[in-house]
Amino acid sequence: MKLLVIGSGGREHAIAWKLAQSPLVEQVFVAPGNAGTALEAKLENVPITSIPELAVFARQETINLTVVGPEAPLTEGIVDTFQAAGLRIFGPGQFAAQLEGSKNFAKAFMLSHGIPTAASETFSDATAAHRYLDQHSLPVVIKADGLAAGKGVIVAQTLAEAHAAVDAMLVDNRLGAAGAHILIEDYLEGEEASFIVVSDGKHVLPLATSQDHKRLLDNDEGPNTGGMGAYSPAPVITPALYDEIMQKVILPVIHGMAQQGHPYTGFLYAGLMISPQGEVRVLEFNCRLGDPETQAILLRLKSDLFTLLDHAVNGTLDQVRIEWDQRSALCVVMAAQGYPDNPRKNDEIHGLESMVARQNETSEFHVFHAGTTSGSQHPGKILTSGGRVLGVAALGENIRQARSNAYAIAEDIRFDGCQLRRDIGHKGIPD
Repeated sequence: MKLLVIGSGGREHAIAWKLAQSPLVEQVFVAPGNAGTALEAKLENVPITSIPELAVFARQETINLTVVGPEAPLTEGIVDTFQAAGLRIFGPGQFAAQLEGSKNFAKAFMLSHGIPTAASETFSDATAAHRYLDQHSLPVVIKADGLAAGKGVIVAQTLAEAHAAVDAMLVDNRLGAAGAHILIEDYLEGEEASFIVVSDGKHVLPLATSQDHKRLLDNDEGPNTGGMGAYSPAPVITPALYDEIMQKVILPVIHGMAQQGHPYTGFLYAGLMISPQGEVRVLEFNCRLGDPETQAILLRLKSDLFTLLDHAVNGTLDQVRIEWDQRSALCVVMAAQGYPDNPRKNDEIHGLESMVARQNETSEFHVFHAGTTSGSQHPGKILTSGGRVLGVAALGENIRQARSNAYAIAEDIRFDGCQLRRDIGHKGIPD
């Protein structure tokens, strides 16, 4: 059978790569894909991005299942469109996708369903926001209400930084409509973790735990990004915390959406803060797999991903069990010069040809493409085309070994201005 994966980033490369491993899958189309997906066996890029055209393509090609990678198509209602056309698709509908598409919606939903989160206030007027900040303790978190490609959250350590963030969003309109409303939120102390599940609207199946690194620079310094690396499992999530997260965070979302007449089918990502006292609070919800958590998680997945998602769409997720590689996985992001604010493009990437040959001979690592391009104008070359360029993921007996393996591979890949953190996984490695 034939599948369709929507998106062009590292997450979508990993999803399509894993789906193609199923013996039940003949071909995976990736729309629009990237230079890396173009190189994979059983994968084919399709230069389509509009939702109506994607629905037409899925019907014409008799696509058995469409999997949505990024958040934008979900918030734009691609699932509703496909379902109305009788097409099978995995992801939440437009109403449920507001959990990610609107920080205000998510905050109100959490409060109404008793899901632990930070206190916050919402503003659309800069003067009122500045007045509120002058009375607020530091640090403080400024969040754009809408989707901002990882650039909508500012953790302000000083009052000057906080006021500047408010002006950037509400006065200078740097994030457009996404920043027309903002949340000013209490800062939460602790360690972040990612908890991702698959839901069919009634049943929930947790994936392996993971932890992302949002800051650009080592020691969690510099601006927030879409993610500079991740590892799995996340030791901070103990068995006791695992159960607490399911009972206090995940299940209330699934039950709450069902009560509101919008059963949640799809991936649900809870970005969590674990306090030094072990308390769990939700930083954010995403309505899709995380990036780069996906690259680490799917490298560990031994089960058939297509079978898992097929059951989720059919509402029979309770019939599935997941098998994981007991080793750890770690992904290091290689980003373009100028990322996250002004990433440079069109730098040639060297060293990928040998990587393709090596990874085809082993399941120990994989180089997932994100911001890459190739084409007739650059025969035989792969160039940077976005902020996060590559995700180098590797397995190891523990996080320390997985990190060593991933960095060793990354060292053999080069492009001008490359940025990468050197401490991915440091929180998961015992002193």
